[in-house]
Amino acid sequence: MDTMLCDELLQEIFTRLPLTPSSSLSVSLVSKRWLHVYRTSKTSLSLRLLPHNSMLPSLSSLLSHYPSLSSLSLHISSSDHSDSHPTTATTTTATTYATLFDRLLFVVSSVCSNLKHLRFLAGPVSISSLVSLSKACNHLVSLTVSLSKPLRFYWVAFFPCLKDLSVYVSGGDGLENETFDDFYRETGSCLDEEFDSQLGLESLCLSGIRSDDSGVGWLWKSCKRLKKLQLKSCSGIGDGGSFSSFVKCLQGLQEIELRTCRSIVDVVLLKLAENCDSLNSLLLYDGGSRDGLLQFISHCRCNLQRLDLRLPLDLTNNHLSAVAVNFRSLSTLRLQSCCLVTGDGLRTLGIAMSSGLEELALINCDVVEREPGLLATLGQNLRQLRKLDLSYNEMLNDKELTAMLVSSSCLIELKLRGCRRLSSVAMLSMSKSCKRLETVDIVNCSGIDAEAVELFVINSQRLRRLEVEENKISDAARSWASHKFVEADM
Repeated sequence: MDTMLCDELLQEIFTRLPLTPSSSLSVSLVSKRWLHVYRTSKTSLSLRLLPHNSMLPSLSSLLSHYPSLSSLSLHISSSDHSDSHPTTATTTTATTYATLFDRLLFVVSSVCSNLKHLRFLAGPVSISSLVSLSKACNHLVSLTVSLSKPLRFYWVAFFPCLKDLSVYVSGGDGLENETFDDFYRETGSCLDEEFDSQLGLESLCLSGIRSDDSGVGWLWKSCKRLKKLQLKSCSGIGDGGSFSSFVKCLQGLQEIELRTCRSIVDVVLLKLAENCDSLNSLLLYDGGSRDGLLQFISHCRCNLQRLDLRLPLDLTNNHLSAVAVNFRSLSTLRLQSCCLVTGDGLRTLGIAMSSGLEELALINCDVVEREPGLLATLGQNLRQLRKLDLSYNEMLNDKELTAMLVSSSCLIELKLRGCRRLSSVAMLSMSKSCKRLETVDIVNCSGIDAEAVELFVINSQRLRRLEVEENKISDAARSWASHKFVEADM
């Protein structure tokens, strides 16, 4: 068999294998030739490294075996967490690690010149190392890096193809002290605070930005094509001069995510309502005020289609009523840990969205357990649902779920992870009522046994992905899954 398969055919086969460690190991153990062909055909790689200078030659040697890499993700192992991150180390140790991270990035840029996607989360790097990266990997489309303060973003202009940028700000000040003169020596470009550029960025993620960060204003001013913005753990959007430029960035946004940004959520939502009519997706986790969110929902002019909220103490029935009135074209609604929402609010929403809602998530929402019959009512109203996520409702029982599934014949995806009270009866109901199911997640559903899983796999004609514990996959179920090309994620 080995002699009958040419390298090109082997490469084609390898590109179709599941992206699992077991598949990689199985292929690499066949022969040295298979290992070589597998490596040369692989386009994506994720590595976790130990923070030590001795890893640099080994990394260079390893990456040289993967000439076709277009996507690379690098992380530092947390096995020695106390010494492996600058924010928890002494100044001397932090400086040593900063040098190591720069050298690590240099290895990547010198070996992987064809990269299009790079996630470099080893640690904060210097501007000069990023400029060197831009010269060696000038086809990068997506980049994730960590920076130290004070922040400088002028280097972004030297990545001509960059569309997606994620920056994580390190908590340690003083590790990055490069000046405009340093930048000039590296690039030959004379930059100052008035330097203007029009970046091609369409997606931007910033984590850890504060109100006194003076280097962010240039980035806001230069981002004129943003479609997606993510802010994580931010207490500001830069210093005072950044605000007007930030508002201009909002005008063409289609998606925004605000995670743990309580101190700025209200003002961002206010400016979105005033300046953005193209927004179609909003994610808001862990922050904001009830009044600020209600004002946004009531006054927003956009045609919102996706709403994802995790607001344990800030979301009430008033917000759901406002959503029912103002966001009638909503196709996706995701609620997590929303303790103050009641059945009345969800029923009002279900009636208003009966003809359009295709995805509903009620994750760890105790209203599902508090109010019997709620799921049955939602199922009767939301007959167009294609995706349903009821994960981590630990007290959800078979009767309540079955009452909803009877009316949910259009479902193609069902997630029940962590619903510990469900039993094999729920699996039988899924088989009978939901003939179109393609993806099912029943991890940590301790009441569902291996026999029920086996019967479900046998009777589900369209199933393509099943997430469940390995000990619940019998030999017969595994055989049927293989025969039907079902991917079992265990």
